[in-house]
Amino acid sequence: MKLADRVNKIQPSPTLAIDAKAKALKAQGVDIIGFGAGEPDFDTPANIKEAAKKAIDAGFTKYTAVGGTDELKDAIIAKLKNDNGLVYTRNEVSAACGAKHSLYNISQALVQEGDEVIIPSPYWVSYPDQVILAGGKPVFIETDETSAFKITAEQLEKAITKNTRALILNSPCNPTGTTYSKEELKRLGEVCLKHDFIIITDDIYERLLYDNQTFFNILNAVPALQPRVIVVNGVSKTYSMTGWRIGYAAGPAEIISAMTKMQSQSTSNPSSIAQKAAVEALNGPQDAVAKMVVEFEKRRTYIVSRLNAIPGVTCFNSTGAFYAFPNFSQLYGKSSNGMTINNSSDFAAYLLEHAKVALVPGIAFGADKFARLSYATSMENITKGLDRIEAAVRNLK
Repeated sequence: MKLADRVNKIQPSPTLAIDAKAKALKAQGVDIIGFGAGEPDFDTPANIKEAAKKAIDAGFTKYTAVGGTDELKDAIIAKLKNDNGLVYTRNEVSAACGAKHSLYNISQALVQEGDEVIIPSPYWVSYPDQVILAGGKPVFIETDETSAFKITAEQLEKAITKNTRALILNSPCNPTGTTYSKEELKRLGEVCLKHDFIIITDDIYERLLYDNQTFFNILNAVPALQPRVIVVNGVSKTYSMTGWRIGYAAGPAEIISAMTKMQSQSTSNPSSIAQKAAVEALNGPQDAVAKMVVEFEKRRTYIVSRLNAIPGVTCFNSTGAFYAFPNFSQLYGKSSNGMTINNSSDFAAYLLEHAKVALVPGIAFGADKFARLSYATSMENITKGLDRIEAAVRNLK
């Protein structure tokens, strides 16, 4: 059977594939420590679950408007104003089945053959494939530890061409955990002002910040960009609601309308019940978020310290999200148990087989020297997993 050509242009999500493999091994009784999944290990807060139960009991189980209820849009508008100082109206906001879905809608509504989308590398795995599916071309700007994994204004200027359609910014960043300052965003924004393209800001990790960092959107630094900025966010990471599938976008009404039009022919509205839960998440008490951040920061400090203590391993001290992104490239060329480590995929396979540890190879994020470890798991698992990684590394000769 012949499949559409677009299927062969992309890969399945590597992060989800690693997580599925780890779960399958666990189901077989194998003691796997999983560092793959990008989801908080905390339960969804009780008040949010209660709001969903009430929605079910009240019969709120029918279709809603494609882009979400007015109640949810108003909660999103209030959140963006109160937390971010950004002002939007209902026709400038649309909810979708997760932030990934919002990003997909953006690419489908804006990108076509010949368009280029600038993506800082390392990048979240779905950015390039979503651009490719829309017929566009990802243009990568390379970063590394020496730049704290951030692009510069000079790099951005050089990457822009007459075909540039959009720039994707993700701060705090998956997979590196780096966070842009207001001044850094201002310098990037000043470059953007000189050119005519869309800026997509993926703010999904905005509340997960450490070391007294403050979150800024590029619009906080350069308000004049508002007619060309699309803000993407959701409730998945902040409120431990990954399975509820509620994301949203805010931006120019014409673009939001086009995104909603695309969504009307795919999923229609996000779950009515999950929308009610998201309203409570955004409007309700935020205590659970603060507690989660405190715990994540403890884990971040521990995992980065442990990784940097392993011979041949260096790890950037992330300031946001819940990922460590260590550089394992000094180990390449070494062998153990008949396996030679030549790249991040080899290293991930070696750890899975011989240390029973699952992590995501850096090649999935466009950075083959690295691997991503999610510390959205218990300190017990982190400690045990790092003990296994350290032992496996010391066995390499």
